[in-house]
Amino acid sequence: MSPENISAIEPQPSGMSELSRLSGVFFEPTKAFEDIAARPNFWVPLILTILAGIVFCAAISSRIGWDRVVNQTNESRFAKMTPDQRAAAEPGTEIQKKFTPVAAYVFSVLGPPFGYLIGSLVLLGIVSGIMSAPVKYKQIFCIFCYSGMPGLIFVVLAIVVMFLKANPDDFNMRNPLAFNAGAFMDPQTSSKFLYALATSLDLFAIWKIWLIAVGLKAAGGKKLSFSGALTAVVLPWAILTLIGAAFAGFTG
Repeated sequence: MSPENISAIEPQPSGMSELSRLSGVFFEPTKAFEDIAARPNFWVPLILTILAGIVFCAAISSRIGWDRVVNQTNESRFAKMTPDQRAAAEPGTEIQKKFTPVAAYVFSVLGPPFGYLIGSLVLLGIVSGIMSAPVKYKQIFCIFCYSGMPGLIFVVLAIVVMFLKANPDDFNMRNPLAFNAGAFMDPQTSSKFLYALATSLDLFAIWKIWLIAVGLKAAGGKKLSFSGALTAVVLPWAILTLIGAAFAGFTG
């Protein structure tokens, strides 16, 4: 029997288990993303991300209350209003309080897949179209899904902080964890542009960017360097962050 025939009948390695992939994202990201790129499958991490969002919304509903969320969101805007203007805005606020919980749950379910779909399309254009790396759309989508796993830690920590607060009003919905410079700024007196920018430079955001770059490098192989993959991720993120900060500064 020839060596070719022997290799054909030998069992091929099945790759990492799903549990190994999920833990590997945290402890062995290069190995995990090489396996993810070779066998792209996104359902488990995507479902976990959606469930985490639903659990977070349920915790807010139980501990904080959606009325507080809306009031906290409108706090800076109401601070600039006269009493008459506040009274005029009250009907709109009541409508907002009714629809905010529904919108939050809908976003928890639809936000991740739609966000990943759009983000994957952007990165496909950069990595495959501009950098000519042999990366497929499904690979990038799976990379996005697995790179969202640190978000599970964020949700757990945020819920712990939420329930540790003696007064639910002290929980900052806009910045629940002090893992960015914005947590040490006063949102009322600081520049809205700088506050939004500082809040965006978050440890979990940086972690996710790094994981996506690791995944793209694994999918692109020798035709894509890690610096190239990191540039492909950081560039659109930086543009989107600056646009968001500019909008916050303009409307704030």
